[in-house]
Amino acid sequence: MNGASASCSLRSAFSYCVRQVCSYDYHHYLCLLELPPPMRKVAFALHAFNVETARAVDVASDPRIGLMRLIWWQESTQSPVISENKISKGWLKQSVDARMNVARRELEKYAEDTVSTILYMTLQAGGIIIRSTAADHAASHIGKASGLLWLLKSLPYYASRNHNFSYIPAKVGYRSEICLDSPEHLCDAVFDMASIANIQLQKAREPAGTVPAEARPLLLQVVPAQVLLDSLSQVQFDVFDPRLSRGVLGIRHLWYQLKLNWYSRRGKY
Repeated sequence: MNGASASCSLRSAFSYCVRQVCSYDYHHYLCLLELPPPMRKVAFALHAFNVETARAVDVASDPRIGLMRLIWWQESTQSPVISENKISKGWLKQSVDARMNVARRELEKYAEDTVSTILYMTLQAGGIIIRSTAADHAASHIGKASGLLWLLKSLPYYASRNHNFSYIPAKVGYRSEICLDSPEHLCDAVFDMASIANIQLQKAREPAGTVPAEARPLLLQVVPAQVLLDSLSQVQFDVFDPRLSRGVLGIRHLWYQLKLNWYSRRGKY
């Protein structure tokens, strides 16, 4: 393959990644647009990888086919993005392994393995994770909070497909049986998970003053997590409330973008 063909192929692959994130992870798509161009390319590729692995089982007609897709992703760690940016393949494999063994994972461990790892790899590609333990610390807690909240957001989807909440990791598994019998108990379980996420967001903000300026745009992902947490609070933690489906995570599209822009322009997260 000559240089022109390779360049065209990479542009096409990057465009595909952007479209996937825009279609299936829109709130993070808007966050990634705030990143500087060099980091943006890596971030879109990694978030597209996360989208593909998250959807692997859902889009398969047979769970075994979904598992085969995840195994393929686990073994397919060779790509220009990985090699050019010296990203740890261990984090990629860890992320896929968590998807394959969700029921065996502790709640926060699952969230870290599926979301925090994406932030770690993006920071690593920018050389930030080596220089700043504060950025690493913040990314860990943002990923855990985000992972927990996205699990909550997807509850109605899984309930409509499986009529149960067995995909919830083991730490809150004891809640799942009661949840089916009582909307009130379901809201209690959601509140428990949301409370853990809130603590994680608070911990993520603790080192804000020591996080390098170049890492802060990536940590803007705290914004969609906080927005969803606030929206859940507004509906008394009823994940089936239709207001959560309005706009972006329950708030108007323009208001969401204004929030992102406010934090981005001030170098905050």
